[in-house]
Amino acid sequence: MEKNIILAGVGGQGILSIAAVIDWAALDAGLNIRQAEVHGMSQRGGAVQSHLRISDRELFADLIAHGTADLILSVEPLESLRYLPWLAPEGHVVTSTDPFVNVQGYPPVERIIKALRSAVQPLLVPAEQLAREAGSARASNMVMLGAAAPFTGLEPERLEAGIEALFGSKGAQIVEINIRAFRKGLTLSNANLTTS
Repeated sequence: MEKNIILAGVGGQGILSIAAVIDWAALDAGLNIRQAEVHGMSQRGGAVQSHLRISDRELFADLIAHGTADLILSVEPLESLRYLPWLAPEGHVVTSTDPFVNVQGYPPVERIIKALRSAVQPLLVPAEQLAREAGSARASNMVMLGAAAPFTGLEPERLEAGIEALFGSKGAQIVEINIRAFRKGLTLSNANLTTS
């Protein structure tokens, strides 16, 4: 088993938390992980991306080559377009439909979605709405992780255990909200897989 995952978004959207949960779940499953440096963290609203590789064999490279990513998990729709060159032919794009307008001339979301659909069949996730339904808009990153879960090669139960490990020190209510958010994303993804 080997999965190459690109996490994309902007600073402040919880990319590091998504990476931490996936890392925890992969290690708990006895898998090897390599994660490239996350760029853009120093600037809230700046572009952030991380290359995350998971395998049952030893991994030697941190970076994912063009055309080899199994999954692009983007918490910002415009950022998902930026990383399409890394996507493998059979890869998946899971992206939030909620824009983070951080540049002048940010294109209309409809144009971004149209461009994505002309290249791939993305799973489009109304992350903020689902996170609010789960109890907090701040949990939208866990909605995105749930929506991407079927493409990670990791069991949802392990990812939930990773969420508990990551947020446990913040109290049971925070853990519960984040797990609910994760499950909302997972439900959306499973429903999409059933109908496609």
